[in-house]
Amino acid sequence: MKPVLLALLIAFLAFLPFNLMNSPEEGKVNLVKVNPEDFNPKPGREGGTIYFILNGDPKTLNPALAQETTSTAVIGDLFSGLTRLNLKTMKPEPDLAESWEVSEDGKVWTFHLRKDVRWSDGVPFTADDVVFTFNDVYYNDSIPSSTRDILTVKGRKIKVEKVDDYTVRFTLPEPFAPFLNALSADILPKHKLERYVREGTFNTAWNVNTDPKEIVGTGPWRIKEYVKGQRVVYERNPYYYRRDERGNRLPYITRRVGIIVSDPDTALLKFSNGEVDYIGLRPQDIQHIAKLRRKDIKVYDLGSTPSTTFLVFNQNPRAKIAKYKLRWFQNRVFRIAISHAIDREGICYLVYNGLAKPLYTPITEANRPYYDEKYYPTYEYDLKKARELLESIGFKDRDGDGILEDPEGHDLKFTLITNAGNKERETIGNIIKEDLRKIGIEVHFQPIDFNSLVARLTAPPYEWEAVIIGLTGSLDPHFGRNVWHSSGTLHMWNPQQKKPATEWEAEVDRLIDRGAVELNFKKRVDIYKKAFRIITEEQPMIFIATPKSLLAVYDRFENLFPTVWGWYEEERLFIKP
Repeated sequence: MKPVLLALLIAFLAFLPFNLMNSPEEGKVNLVKVNPEDFNPKPGREGGTIYFILNGDPKTLNPALAQETTSTAVIGDLFSGLTRLNLKTMKPEPDLAESWEVSEDGKVWTFHLRKDVRWSDGVPFTADDVVFTFNDVYYNDSIPSSTRDILTVKGRKIKVEKVDDYTVRFTLPEPFAPFLNALSADILPKHKLERYVREGTFNTAWNVNTDPKEIVGTGPWRIKEYVKGQRVVYERNPYYYRRDERGNRLPYITRRVGIIVSDPDTALLKFSNGEVDYIGLRPQDIQHIAKLRRKDIKVYDLGSTPSTTFLVFNQNPRAKIAKYKLRWFQNRVFRIAISHAIDREGICYLVYNGLAKPLYTPITEANRPYYDEKYYPTYEYDLKKARELLESIGFKDRDGDGILEDPEGHDLKFTLITNAGNKERETIGNIIKEDLRKIGIEVHFQPIDFNSLVARLTAPPYEWEAVIIGLTGSLDPHFGRNVWHSSGTLHMWNPQQKKPATEWEAEVDRLIDRGAVELNFKKRVDIYKKAFRIITEEQPMIFIATPKSLLAVYDRFENLFPTVWGWYEEERLFIKP
């Protein structure tokens, strides 16, 4: 399972032995904490089907265009990169590339490709596919791929050349610390997609109406059937190259069925009824699992999730919003006031059942050593202070109706959106709405369809005012470049800037670019921490909470090794005899 923002080198999370947690219903749930040192897959057996939840319909089946988890969750296991991240060692290892060499100056990398790889339609994989993927797709300015953001060094492209059918040379403008993990980016089939690039129609290629047989990858799975709003059925890629130590084909499981359920409560019910084999739990779901009193369910506590939930205001001058509201949102004091008006502690208990921590920064505890509670400023819940800050920049209740007005007489009102069906975000939105009302702000809270929300956030006319949304997070900060750099496609509050709109964004850009080329790990950590501190001080994204990552699984599998970053050697999962 690949995170949207990819991953790289950091120390792994601390893992502890079993413990018990009492639920309010007096049932007990074993929270299993795993130790990566114990991740030792054993030979398995072929066969069987695994059922799981997909949280929504994909927006696209094209990995170069996917920017939302509903899409990446569907297509992530269809593709492979030149490298892959080993979730036990937390180091990159070969995937489609079998080996590589690097020049003494760290700028020229030569990759030798596997000769036994075929696309899922049987066509051989070669260097042409690699060169096509980078030069014609990721580095194509007319294709809005967020992958391009992580494959540039200080904004400069990497030169990619074919040496022979199974050798590719990458020439970097300067040494690039996260390079090997950046090459986990999906490689695409030239024989299927080249014509779309030539015709200028790539941005509509492999859409949700495409025949699944046309979606060709080198990963362990291929899509057999997609029924909108119901399911995605996968079958093993018959040409997948990986085998176990006995020469048996991987993956062991021969069929997967993703059941599309956007409502988490309905998804939990399906798990409880045995319709799916595993499910990511919300902290409040622990009570429900306890009441089931099922001895055949294991619940894994994987630690703080790397994903972040936040409120962000639209600061984009190109956006279709009122100019006076744009001035509010661009004012740092306004954003700090809102941050003080958010009851993070209360949200952790009311929304996450106490299994969460308040969050003020762009990163969570999962991002050690970048996470440092004492280094980053915090914004305590203080409605009086929030009101005083607003008044300090000219907001007053001039007509006595309980709503503040700006100096020009505009009521302090805005629309806050989030994705409908996400109960946590809907509850958070309602809590924030009520607290802001107490300090004279009227919020129109409107949950909408997730794909519609993503379209508003990422494409003109950027017609939104404020949103509660989340990002998946990544192990290496560089793979969040598309969010933190002002030119990034997911620079939420003002994306794809031609030049930084503010001095602080310019400084963050410089730090993000420096961090990418700094090879000394300690210095690199310090660089990124400075960038994250600036973002925390400016609060362009008002971070709210980070819950624990919890996974419930029916105890019928062997080689199940979950981590907060995905499953280790997922292809080796098999069903117990």
